[in-house]
Amino acid sequence: MSMPELSLDRDEPRHGDHIPVDRVSTVVQDDSRGTLDIGARLLKLRKRRKLTLQEASRLTGVSASAFSKIERNELSPTISTMQRIAQGLGIELVTLLSDEDGDPGSFRGRRSVTRAGTGNRHATGTCVNTLLCSDLKNKRATPILTTVTARSPNDYKAWAKSEAEIFVTVLDGTLVVHSALYEPLELNKGDSVYYDASTEHTWTSKGPTDAQVLWVLVDL
Repeated sequence: MSMPELSLDRDEPRHGDHIPVDRVSTVVQDDSRGTLDIGARLLKLRKRRKLTLQEASRLTGVSASAFSKIERNELSPTISTMQRIAQGLGIELVTLLSDEDGDPGSFRGRRSVTRAGTGNRHATGTCVNTLLCSDLKNKRATPILTTVTARSPNDYKAWAKSEAEIFVTVLDGTLVVHSALYEPLELNKGDSVYYDASTEHTWTSKGPTDAQVLWVLVDL
């Protein structure tokens, strides 16, 4: 997202420590295993750690009210928000987005394959994200295939900001990267950019079709 698809719930400040979330469904679609209820998953993880909502808020930077709404499926966390929650709870993003708590272990030569049309799908009001190779844990880079449906920065109530680095390459359409530091950057099919995500940023599509991008979120 967070990432470029961040938006702000009315209970959250526009610029502050809390990570905003979208008002859309919190169900992630995994074409190989059905659906995963993010709200129920998050509640299960918090209860397992015996954390109150206030304690979870302090760990993750997500307000207690927003955390509660996510658990009740009233708000959907974006990729950026889920990354912050995962970091705060001491787990990987892919663990938060799967039913598997176990660690397959760390060994050389491991690999993961995502077939066309599969992957963990998470939609917000401005982007449709598919996490690739999500079964492979203990990795610092998270590859994501995204269709950007937003057409204006005004479609976002807040811009993304994360302690990570992002690599983006455009597969189809025209993507515009908006940054608090730079003028809007227009990228066409085949173009790429790598940037520090700690500065507020967001993405929009330009033209008649939605931009499709492959991006990699790199944890620092």
